[in-house]
This record gives sequence, C-alpha cells and structure tokens, in this order.
Amino acid sequence: MTGARFDGWEVEDLLAAVAVEDRNAFAELYRRTSAKLYAVVFRILGEASRTDDAVHDVYVRVWRSAGSYDASRGRPITWLATMARNVAIDVRRREMARGAGRFAEVELDDIADREDAISSEQLAALQVCLGRLDPEQRQLVVAAYLNGDSREELAERTARPVGTIKSWLHRSLAALKACLDG
Repeated sequence: MTGARFDGWEVEDLLAAVAVEDRNAFAELYRRTSAKLYAVVFRILGEASRTDDAVHDVYVRVWRSAGSYDASRGRPITWLATMARNVAIDVRRREMARGAGRFAEVELDDIADREDAISSEQLAALQVCLGRLDPEQRQLVVAAYLNGDSREELAERTARPVGTIKSWLHRSLAALKACLDG
C-alpha cells in the first residue's frame, strides 16, 4: 500500500521523489493529480480516447522532467496543469496540421459535466448570451475559450488577421460580460 507511505507528503515532495525515479512516488502523484489533469486536457480535446492518450503523454513528460520543477516559479499543480494544457494544445495543433482542425460544435450542457462546472442557471444565462453573438464570433469564443484554440489557429482557420481575431474575441467577451452582468 504505497499511499500510506506518502501521508503528509505534498505534491512538491512527490515531484522531488519522481525526479530521482521513485516509481511509488510517481504512482502516488498520478493518484493525486490525474483527475485534475484529465479535466484540463478533456476541456481542450473534448474526447475521451484522445484525452486518455494525451494524459499518458503528460505523465511521460512528468516522469522525464520532474527535476525541472521550480517551486519559486509557482505551485506544483499549476506546473502540472500547464504541462497538461500544453500537451493538449500540441495534440490539437498536430491535428490541424493534418487538416483535422475545424470548429467543433459544443453542447453547452456538456459544460455541466466538467470539474469547473457552473450552475444550471449560469449555464442557461450563458446560452442566452452566446445566442446574442454573431454566429462566427460565437464559434470563435467557443473555440478559443472552451476548446483551447489559439488566436493564430483561429486566424488561419478563418483566413482573417490575428489582430481581427483578437479584437473580435475581446468585443465578444465584453458583450458576454455585459449580458451576464445585466
């Protein structure tokens, strides 16, 4: 039972042990962090099989680079979540390079199943406010903020300048905020 061995250990301690190739510490780190990292990756990829593969890649990177974690630069879970996000974005970019990238239709009801879920009232309000946006701008907001697409990816996909995408996203978010606050 490896879990008991690590009672009182923080994630930072586990990373230090993983850095010296402690397999039991790695198993405990996985046990403690995999749900969070899975949620981060799933939020971007939106499909279980792709997410499973990407999370595997995340933990391979963790095993190889645990020694590079620097506590002075942030919390360990933030470091891990950033790594997970970067892996997921890399997967999306590879898919885009192969022509698989497109605007995904997002069912807002799926948001309620996420770890960072919002209430049903907030979800209904978001749906109403998103419905008030221009359809193309709504797709951009969903692609950027729910799927994790970069401005550059959106610009390439829409054949628009990055500055235009940035402006549209800024205005769309301002309109969403005004709608949700009002």
